[in-house]
Amino acid sequence: MRSLRATRVLAAAFALFPVCALAQHEHQHAPPDRFGQVRFPISCNPGVRPLFERGMALMHSFAYANAEATFEEISTRDPKCAMAQWGIAMTYFHAIWGPPTEGEFAAGRAAARQAATLGAGSARERDYIAAIGAYYDGEAAHPVRVAEYEKAMALVAARNPDDSEAAVLHALAILAVAYNAPPDKTYARQKEAGRILNPLLALQPDHPGIAHYLIHSFDYPELAELGLPAALAYAKIAPSAPHALHMPSHIFTRLGMWKESIDSNIASARTAQAWVAKTKPGATAFDALHAMDYLEYAYLQTGQDAKAREIVDGVGKVTSIDVPSFAAAYALAAVPARFALERRAWKEAVALTPQPAEFPWAKYPYAEAAVHFARAVGGARSGDLETARRAVSKLAEIQAALKGQKGFDWATQVEVQRLVAAGWLARAEKRDADAIALMRSAAELEDSTDKHPVTPGSILPAREQLADLLAEVGQAAAALVEYQASLRVAPARLNGYEGAARAAEVSGRKEEARAFRERLLALCDGAVPDRVGPAVTAAQ
Repeated sequence: MRSLRATRVLAAAFALFPVCALAQHEHQHAPPDRFGQVRFPISCNPGVRPLFERGMALMHSFAYANAEATFEEISTRDPKCAMAQWGIAMTYFHAIWGPPTEGEFAAGRAAARQAATLGAGSARERDYIAAIGAYYDGEAAHPVRVAEYEKAMALVAARNPDDSEAAVLHALAILAVAYNAPPDKTYARQKEAGRILNPLLALQPDHPGIAHYLIHSFDYPELAELGLPAALAYAKIAPSAPHALHMPSHIFTRLGMWKESIDSNIASARTAQAWVAKTKPGATAFDALHAMDYLEYAYLQTGQDAKAREIVDGVGKVTSIDVPSFAAAYALAAVPARFALERRAWKEAVALTPQPAEFPWAKYPYAEAAVHFARAVGGARSGDLETARRAVSKLAEIQAALKGQKGFDWATQVEVQRLVAAGWLARAEKRDADAIALMRSAAELEDSTDKHPVTPGSILPAREQLADLLAEVGQAAAALVEYQASLRVAPARLNGYEGAARAAEVSGRKEEARAFRERLLALCDGAVPDRVGPAVTAAQ
C-alpha cells in the first residue's frame, strides 16, 4: 500500500502545471501500449486476433473511442468479421457511465445489427452477438435494456463455462443493473459481481477488466477494504490507460488514503493529456478532468490548499475538451465548488458561475447543480440571502426536472443539496428549528442513497453539515455524534476532524478532542491550513 509513495516527489512536480498545458509537454512521448492482456479467441481472420484482444483491453479500461477505432480497423482488414461489429456495438454501451446519447445509441444499434447480419463462425460468438442485440433491440428505456443484456450475458456465461471473458462481462452487466436500480444497501448485486471476479483475479492477474470491475464492485464505504487488492493491481496491469491509473483512487478515497489518491490521479491526468496531444492538440482530456476532481478532493483533505488552488486555476483555463461528456461536466462544476466550500470561502462560492460558458450545461443539469449549491450555501453563510434564495430555487427547479428520469437517481442527489442549502438559509433567517430539521432530512436522505462513480464524494457531506449546524446552535455533544457518523462514511476529512475536535473540546471531552487534533495534524503533515472552522458554542 505504501509503495506508491515512492513516486510522490516526481508526481508532485506535475501538479505545478495546469492541466491544459500538459499537451505540449507530453507530445514527444511514444504512444501508450500497455493495457493488460485479454484472451479472446475469435473465428475471424487469425491475423486480427491480437488486434481484437487489444481492442477488448482498451474497452475494459473504458477507452471507448480508442477501442472503437481498433474494432473498425479489424472490420477493414476482415469485412466479414462479425465480432468486429460486436466490439463496435459494445463500445457504445457504457455500462457504468449511464445511457448513451441518441447518436451513440444509433451507432451501437447499427453495429449490433450488422454483427447479426454477418453471422459469426461459432455458437459462442453468436451468443455474444445476441446478448448485445438484447440491449439494442426494441424501444424500452435504458434500465430495461440493461436488465435484458444482463440476462443474456448470464446465458452466455452459463453456456460457455470455460470462457472467462463471458464471466467478466457478465459481472460488469450485473454492476450495470445495480447502477440503474434503486439503491440497495445490502449491495447484493455488487457482491455477486465480486464473487464472480475475485477467483479470476488470481487466475488472470494481467486482465484489466477483472481488477477494474472489482474496484467498482467494492466502491462503497462498507466494502472498500475488499477492493484494495484490485486497486493496488490495476494501475500496474494497464499503466498506459488513463482510467486504469485513476480507478485505484476510488478505493483510496473510500479509505482516506489521500497520498495514494494524489499519486494515482496525477499519473492519470498526465497520461490522459498525452493521449489527447496526439489527436486534439490544445484540448483538455475529459479523463484528465475526471482525475482532477479526485485530485482536488484529496488535496483539500490533506490541507494542501495552494495545490488545490492550482488545480482550480488549471480547470478554469479549459476552453476545449476532447469529449464534452458528463464526467467533464461534473469535474468542471465540482472542482471550483469544492475549493470554495471546503475552505469556507463563502464569497468565493457566491461568485461562481458554470464555466466555460459555452459548455453544453443544459445536457448535464445535475452537474451544474454543484455550482448553484455552492452559491446557495455561500450566500446563506455570508449574509447574501437573496443569492441564496435564488440558488435554492434553482436547485428545486433542477431536482423537479430530474425526478422520474430513468438510470442513476440524480434527482435525489440534487435534493440532498437543496435540503442542505435550505437548511443554511433557514439558519441565516434565524429559523434554527427549521434549519436542523432540513439538515437532518438531508443527512438521512444522503444515507439512503449512494454516490455516482463520477464523483469522489459529495461536494459537502450532508451529515457533516448537520454537525456544523448543531455546533453553531450550541449542541456540541450532538454535533460530535454527527461528525463521527459522517467520518465513518467519508473518512479522514479535514473539516470532519477539525469540527469533531472543536465539538469534543466544547463538550468537555478533552481526550477525544486531543485524539482528533492528532489525526488532523497527521492528515496535514503537521501543517493545518488556516481555514475558518465551524463556530462551536457551548450549550445554550
